[in-house]
Amino acid sequence: MMLMNTDRLLSGMKRAGLDAVVASTPENVTYTSGFWAMSQWIRRGPQAYVLTPAADPSDAAVVTSTGQIDLAADAEVWVKDIRRFGKFTVDATPGAVLDAQIARTKQLLDEKDYGDPVAALAGAIKDRGLQAATIGVDEIGILPEYWDKLAELLPNAKLVRASSVFRYARAIKTPEEISRLRRSAQIADLSITAALDIAREGATEMDLARAFHCKTIEEGGLPVLGCFGVGSRGAMINVQASEAKIKKGEIIRFDVGGRYRHYRADIARNGVVGEPDPRAVRYHNAICVGMYRAIDMIKPGVRVSDVFDAAVETVRREGIPHYQRSHIGHGIGLDGYDAPNIAPSNSEVFEEGMVICVETPYYEMGFAGLQVEDTLAVTKDGVDSFMISHAKLRLI
Repeated sequence: MMLMNTDRLLSGMKRAGLDAVVASTPENVTYTSGFWAMSQWIRRGPQAYVLTPAADPSDAAVVTSTGQIDLAADAEVWVKDIRRFGKFTVDATPGAVLDAQIARTKQLLDEKDYGDPVAALAGAIKDRGLQAATIGVDEIGILPEYWDKLAELLPNAKLVRASSVFRYARAIKTPEEISRLRRSAQIADLSITAALDIAREGATEMDLARAFHCKTIEEGGLPVLGCFGVGSRGAMINVQASEAKIKKGEIIRFDVGGRYRHYRADIARNGVVGEPDPRAVRYHNAICVGMYRAIDMIKPGVRVSDVFDAAVETVRREGIPHYQRSHIGHGIGLDGYDAPNIAPSNSEVFEEGMVICVETPYYEMGFAGLQVEDTLAVTKDGVDSFMISHAKLRLI
């Protein structure tokens, strides 16, 4: 099923005066083709591209290394023009009956090897008569020397940076994307509950992490993000699970999320074993009220910066007068941070179809880290929360 919001991408291309776009980052490659180029997701440097012409977005082309050709043959890849480059040997048993994906892989292995990624991309561009077109290239994923080589192979084309066009397109999710994001968020929510179910005095952050990630996998997700902090360690922004033990009265902070069918989750909750510190209770209530104030404001046409201002002011009024933040949320999708960034400098407005993470964290070294974060979709008249749990402090 197609993930891409074609109308939104075409609108962005039109605004930028582009005849075609080339995706190069792993998120944009998957977004425009359904192709999960694994090597791009696990290390820097591997090249994979998707060419999408404005005149006919269905006439797209995927460029990938031969070593990933089986992934390009997956049934979820809706682009049929697959161009491979580089040597990778895979033998076939003569006369063997092959399933659909393996048969497609064999077919693609029998087709032309273009030698390198830019030659394959330039060939796809020329085959579509775009050799003198204005082409937007996602500049973040393509290596500089490959950009230069593409310009040499297409001397009459105009190459322009286009990562912002993809960011614009991905801000408004399709129904399939919303469905995957909802499930991803709910898996993370269930996984926090599983971790808190084993929380007790003497348990470690690592115990919580294991319970969280195991539940994520049981529910069909895969681990990505995991910040697990107890007590004053929770004030470390990116705290990673250690053998630190839970003590009674200390806050346990979760800032976590896996991925489900390539789509990310990012939510936050807090718990405590025993009786919490009164200041922690007051502060936690303040960040909850601030987050829910922001969520209550969100609807199409509301300015992002106004939501930021209201959330911060609410947290201050409710119990943390010195509260400060650079942002109180962000979009989410194939990437953990999609548009918009809910920041004071952002004059954009919320739009129907955005999927947003709203958060109001508070970190105080020597005391605790407190963080609440919900995920929701913007609807025509408000929001649709994906969350199963309430953000209240969980007493264990």
